[in-house]
Amino acid sequence: MKLYPPLSRRFLRVWQRNWTVYRQSWKISFIPPLLEPLFYLLAFGVGLSALVGNIRYQGGEISYVRFIAPALIAITVMNSSFFENTYASFVRMYYQKTFDAMMATPLTVEEIIAGEIVWGATKAVIATAIMMVVISFFGLIRYPEGLLLLPLAFLGGLAFGAAGMVCTSLVPNIELFNLPVFLFITPMFLFGGTFFPVENLPGWAQTTAALLPLTHLVNLSRAFTNGRIDAGLLPGIVYLAAFAAITFPLALYKMRKRLIK
Repeated sequence: MKLYPPLSRRFLRVWQRNWTVYRQSWKISFIPPLLEPLFYLLAFGVGLSALVGNIRYQGGEISYVRFIAPALIAITVMNSSFFENTYASFVRMYYQKTFDAMMATPLTVEEIIAGEIVWGATKAVIATAIMMVVISFFGLIRYPEGLLLLPLAFLGGLAFGAAGMVCTSLVPNIELFNLPVFLFITPMFLFGGTFFPVENLPGWAQTTAALLPLTHLVNLSRAFTNGRIDAGLLPGIVYLAAFAAITFPLALYKMRKRLIK
């Protein structure tokens, strides 16, 4: 793999461009992270929680609604960044020709892609902040520890955004994004400790879940939401940082190969 040129602060211009566009339609983008946790909490908190009651989690008991609320934040981080750097980035690259226009400027390909990934992480932080406001009204986030969810959202956003950009570098057309969504996103959504504890799975499935980035993001989100800060969280943070450190340069390399013929 060739080493790519050092990134300069010019990648922030790409971020600024996306931020400017986002502000023009922020009212529409504001709605999903505002209403989604409300719907989930009402459905699971009022409906399913009455059937499930308290559940065993890491040696203690918590209500089901308190169990699922942090997972909703982690899922939003994953979806916001991954889909921003797949579908949205593909549209800017292939249909709108935005990447072609930016490549006619002093920006390098690597700076364009880095700006896209950082923007995806930024959208994850914005969505997380909105969700935190909603969830806080239910008394489900403990502060000040809960504020750590914001840097966690940025780290998770980098990891999933870079993974999404790798997918963007590979798919020949936008319809084929269904494949990574089905094979990568959906299994994590279902088996990443979101709706039930990973400990309830068979041993082989627990091992598989431990390899999924969403599992670690969910665990960290639950810890910060419930005010638990200890050394046991370090492996999850290291995993997400390592995942981002691998996928980020891979995304730059693969996108350069796609864009530079």
